[in-house]
Amino acid sequence: MSTPAEPLLAPPGAGLPLVELWLARLLFTLRRLRGSREMFVARFEQEQAAIREIVASCPESKRGEQVLIERPRGLEDSSRNWSVWMTLDHLRITNTALVRVITALTHGKVPPGKASTAAVKPSATVTASVEGEFERSCEGVLAAISEAAELRTQVRFAHPWFGPLDAFGWAAMAGTHMGVHRVQIQSIVAGLSQ
Repeated sequence: MSTPAEPLLAPPGAGLPLVELWLARLLFTLRRLRGSREMFVARFEQEQAAIREIVASCPESKRGEQVLIERPRGLEDSSRNWSVWMTLDHLRITNTALVRVITALTHGKVPPGKASTAAVKPSATVTASVEGEFERSCEGVLAAISEAAELRTQVRFAHPWFGPLDAFGWAAMAGTHMGVHRVQIQSIVAGLSQ
């Protein structure tokens, strides 16, 4: 039985509803086909700035409060009861992983392990220090994408929803992923004011 503090949610790693996943795969394929390094960097910077602005609009004393939100498109059900800081922690974790993956692929190496949405869930006890860590992780992603000699690599690393991607695919993922969580942070902040 769940309580208001602990809602009953799908387990981490459960993924998206099938139709939504199919649509996400189609849209992501189009983004990769039509995209460029410059477009991916610009989208990431835009999302980073938007997230920074939304976080700044939220009183610091409220940023650690978990809020149960409606599930936005592209977000797993298990991620619906996070705080602003938890969302930034998730982005820090995934951005750090993106840097590792893009860097490895652009050096002709497949990173060890397997990408897992369940493995990148945040800590519920995260503190204000995550804000600076998030910003540093963003700078790492931008550097990895911008400084790579070639993003269209021969080696690939599998994403749990989108399959094997080269570094270009992972670079395309960066801003898209930030956009999903920008919407999540907007919903959390809106829920805090109710």
